[in-house]
Amino acid sequence: MSLFEKILKSRGLTGDLRTSFLLPDYSLGYDPFYLTDMDKAIKRLVLAHKKQDTIIIYGDYDIDGLTASTLLFDAFGSFGFKNLDIFIPNRFIEGYGMTVDAVEKIAQQGAKLIVTVDCGGSSEKEITRANELGVDVIVTDHHNIISKIRPSAVAVINPKNMDDKYPFKDLAGVGVAFKLIQALQSKLDGLSDGQEKWLLDLVALGTVCDTVPLIDENRTYVFWGLKVLSKTKRPGLKALMAIAGIDPKTVNARSLGFGLGPRMNAAGRLETAKFALDMLRSCNPLEALEKAEYLDALNKARRADQDKIFKQAARQAESYTDDSVLVVSDPDWNHGIVGIVASKLLEKYKKPTFVLQEISGESKGSARSFGDFSIIDAIVDSKDIITHGGGHHFAAGVTMPTKNIDKFRKQVNKFYKNMKLVNQAGLLLPVADAVAELNEVTEDLIDQIKQLEPFGEGNPQPILRTNGLIVKSIRKMGADNQHLKLGLRDSKGQLMEFISFGAPDYFFVQPGMMVDVWYQPDVNEWRGNRTVEGRLLHIETKE
Repeated sequence: MSLFEKILKSRGLTGDLRTSFLLPDYSLGYDPFYLTDMDKAIKRLVLAHKKQDTIIIYGDYDIDGLTASTLLFDAFGSFGFKNLDIFIPNRFIEGYGMTVDAVEKIAQQGAKLIVTVDCGGSSEKEITRANELGVDVIVTDHHNIISKIRPSAVAVINPKNMDDKYPFKDLAGVGVAFKLIQALQSKLDGLSDGQEKWLLDLVALGTVCDTVPLIDENRTYVFWGLKVLSKTKRPGLKALMAIAGIDPKTVNARSLGFGLGPRMNAAGRLETAKFALDMLRSCNPLEALEKAEYLDALNKARRADQDKIFKQAARQAESYTDDSVLVVSDPDWNHGIVGIVASKLLEKYKKPTFVLQEISGESKGSARSFGDFSIIDAIVDSKDIITHGGGHHFAAGVTMPTKNIDKFRKQVNKFYKNMKLVNQAGLLLPVADAVAELNEVTEDLIDQIKQLEPFGEGNPQPILRTNGLIVKSIRKMGADNQHLKLGLRDSKGQLMEFISFGAPDYFFVQPGMMVDVWYQPDVNEWRGNRTVEGRLLHIETKE
C-alpha cells in the first residue's frame, strides 16, 4: 500500500467515500427548506420584493459576517430588490451583534425588514424592539444558542436550533446566507439556477476564516469556491490577492486563512470593518486597490500591537500558573486584538484562555479553548456574573463588569475542575496519519496530498511521522534565533531538512542525537531549486 493510500485509510477515505471526498459533488447539497423557518423567511422576502420594502442586511464585523452581508446584497440585487443597505456594527461603538440603539437607527431610516447574518440568534430584546417599531426581522445565524427564549422574529434560521432537522449543523454564517439564496431562487426570477455558484468565492472566504469544520457541505462550498475565487470578478478580492502576494491560479484555503483573512479582519480590529466591506463591494479596480493597500497597512499595525499585548499578557499569565484556565486583563489592550492574543497564549501555555480589555466599569474580550473544554459552556455557567457572551466551543466573546473579573476567573476554573478532565495538553500534540520512510516523502506524494485540499478545521493537512533519525545539522535563524532548520538523516543515508518558525525550546536538539519527528511535507523552492522539506510540528529524542 502506498503512503498516500495509508493516509487515506487513516482518515476513513476508502471506497465510495474516497471518490466523493476527493471530488465533492455540488449537486448533492441539502435542500435549503430542511432548515427550520426557511419557508417563513422566503414568504416574507417575496412580500418585500412585491412591495419593494426597504431592507437592511445586519451583519457581523468579522469576515464571516462581511462575506455573508455582501453575498445577500449582491444576490438580492440580482433578484430585483431595489431598496437595500448593509449595517455592520462598529466593534468599539455598538459592539458584537444586534443592539437596541442600532435597531432604532435602522427603523428611523424607514426600514421595514432586517435580515441578519452571522448574528441575531440570541437577540430577543433587540428583535422585540424592532417589532415595536414596525420592523420585521429574519434571523440567519449559526452560533450556539445560549438563550432558551426564541426571538420574536418572522424566521430564525440556524442549523443549531434545537428543533432543526437540517442534516449538517456546522455551516458558517455565510453558508446559512447562501442557503437562503438557494431557497429564494425557487420563488423569484433574476438569479437562474447555477448562477448562484458565482457567490461561492464569498462562501469559501467566510467559511475558511470562521474556522468551521471543512467537511460535508462546507468542504463542497470551499472546494468549488476556491475555483471561483481563482477567476473572481470582484475587483476587491483581485486587489487583495495581489497585495497579499497570492497567485489566483494557486489560491488555496491557507491563502484565505493567512493571507486575505488577517488583512480584512484588521479593519474591524483597529478601526471599522466598513473598510473591508467597501473593499469587497468595490466595482472600481483602482479604488479597490487603494482600499486593499489600506487594509494591508492596518494589518501591519495590528501585528505590532498584537506582539506588544502578547508580551504583556504572557508576563501576567505567569502569575496564574496554578490556574487551569487563564483569565488576563488590562485597560490598555485593544479588545479587537485580544482574540489573537488568546490563541497565542493557549499555544504557549496549553490552557484555555480569556483575554479582556478593561473599559471603565465594563470589560470585553475573547476566549479560546481546545480538547474537551467548551468555552461557551464555561461562559453559560458564569451567566450570573457576566453581561453577555456568545460563540462556539473553542472560540467565544464575553462582556462583564470589570469588578467581576476575579470572580469570573475563580468560576471558570471551578467549572474546569468539576469537569475532571485529564491529559488535555496531550490533545494538542500532533497525531500522525502515517509512519513514513524518508525515501517515500517525494514531490509526487505532495502532489497527491494536494487532492485532499482544502485543508482546515476538521480536515487538517496530513501529518507524517518518521522514526530514528540522526541530527546532522542545526541552523538557527531570525533576529532572535527563534527559527530553526534541522538536517536529519535516516539509517539508509537519506537526508532531509525540517524547518520550524518560532520553534519551542525543546526543538533545539544537538547534532548526533536520535529523534522521532512529526511533520507536514512540502516543497521548498529557492532560486529555481526545488527540494522536499518538512514543516516540523513535534520532536521526541531517543535514549
